[in-house]
Amino acid sequence: MTGGELLIKCLLEQGVDTAFGVPGESYLAVLDALYDVQNQMRLITTRHESGASFAAEAYGKLTNKPGICFVTRGPGATNASIGVHTAMQDSTPMILFVGQIGRDMRDREAFQEVDYRAFFGPIAKWATEVDNADRIPEIVARAFQMATSGRPGPVVVALPEDMLTDMTDAAPCKPVKPFHPAPDPAAVAEAAKVLNAAKTPLMIVGGGGWDQQGRDALADFAKKTSIPVASVFRSQDLIDNRGPNFIGDAGFGMAPHIREAITNADVILAVNIRFGETVTDGWTLLDVPNAKQKIIHSHISADEIGKIYQPDVAIQSAPHAFITALNSKITADYSAYLNQIQPKYQSTLAPKPAKGPVDMAKVCDHLRDVLDDDAILTNGAGNFAIWSGRYIQYHGEKRLLGPQSGAMGAGLPAALAAKAVDPKRQVVCFAGDGDFQMSSQELGTMLQYGLQPIILLLNNGLYGTIRLHQERRYEGRPSGTEIVNPDFTQLAKAYGFWSQRVNKTEEFADAFATATKTSKGALIELIIDPDDIAPNVILSS
Repeated sequence: MTGGELLIKCLLEQGVDTAFGVPGESYLAVLDALYDVQNQMRLITTRHESGASFAAEAYGKLTNKPGICFVTRGPGATNASIGVHTAMQDSTPMILFVGQIGRDMRDREAFQEVDYRAFFGPIAKWATEVDNADRIPEIVARAFQMATSGRPGPVVVALPEDMLTDMTDAAPCKPVKPFHPAPDPAAVAEAAKVLNAAKTPLMIVGGGGWDQQGRDALADFAKKTSIPVASVFRSQDLIDNRGPNFIGDAGFGMAPHIREAITNADVILAVNIRFGETVTDGWTLLDVPNAKQKIIHSHISADEIGKIYQPDVAIQSAPHAFITALNSKITADYSAYLNQIQPKYQSTLAPKPAKGPVDMAKVCDHLRDVLDDDAILTNGAGNFAIWSGRYIQYHGEKRLLGPQSGAMGAGLPAALAAKAVDPKRQVVCFAGDGDFQMSSQELGTMLQYGLQPIILLLNNGLYGTIRLHQERRYEGRPSGTEIVNPDFTQLAKAYGFWSQRVNKTEEFADAFATATKTSKGALIELIIDPDDIAPNVILSS
């Protein structure tokens, strides 16, 4: 068989049934091999490589299986790099296959030539190139193992065009079985000793590598101990937000009570998180490298433990294994301390009224009541996402697909990926007007494949996040942040979506009810007063 045929057989052996991509001449042999397996694997062709890579990242985040993406060389690969970077920062399993120039053309600056090891090396777990068709099974197996084991992440595999047409007798690789580390019993016992002595502990959860076992173990641990639980940025769906333990997310625009819980904690139980910029407010809430708070840090990857903060107890383990082992050794009850914090979280769900006629907090209040219990919410990046991030509560099977990397344009491709996983499941995408136009062409992909979500488009005519920063640092001197927008409702209709503009909060409930009943997708444009730039923040004040 050809190298292209062998590659597809290897992917089928790994259980791949969906891939995202934009076709290119550099991997025609792969496209030809896909023709023969259309009943086993579908290629969802997006309108831009960034959309393909974003969709693959979201697919990996939702399924815990590597999202597969195919793009061509040069511009195709560099366009797709945004999804690779997102997968890295979000700890998402993903494999990007890149068509490459012929092996005999290397180092001559051939048409669209890029050194992919050098280009993707800093933003991927592994970047490699297949020089010999016989090695395709080896490389594919390693790529799947690398993407899914330890801290999940993206792998980039370059495929020289002439290699894909070489003939090979190699057999496809067998299914890869990811491995997950179990905790050291002595370390678990030490962690329990530290935590049992705590008076003001805080549990912070997040990162990649969580499965239903991990979520269940977290719920059991929280219920037994009554420990306050915060999530890192855009990981709220790990725990029931309506339950007594959740106190909010430690992300951008961190609520004061969470900041206080971090600084006042005598013990921080950090489970599978990176101590990144958002959770530490730029590494200012905890002293580097030795915090005043005692830190118990469990992570699936040894590389993340002690990376910035040196823990008092270090445990390399999958989340479910560590939490389950620790749960049996905890005797303390932190309910008295939790009862001091929980009301502060509840108060954040009742913000000041909006200045304009559309109040996004009230819109989110309504969504909290009417969203399906297994709804999937997606978003890109911008101040608009603070509303849904703060006021939508996750419980049951609700899931959040949002880029921790802060990548604009990620929400629409994530929504189509969610629909690709389960077309019958309710998918709601939050988008800002600037964010939406980073990937609005993917409405065409949604139309073509029948993967239409409900899109809530917040239109304030601004690149709002940057405008807010401008007003804080250079008051009264806006520059480059105003947007002149098209008629979004007409644009949506051109792609076959039902659409409606909402000018008042009172109009939203009926509009959303109609949106849930349409089978062809819906776009609701919400006209937001530019002054309502973020919860409890008025831009012109």
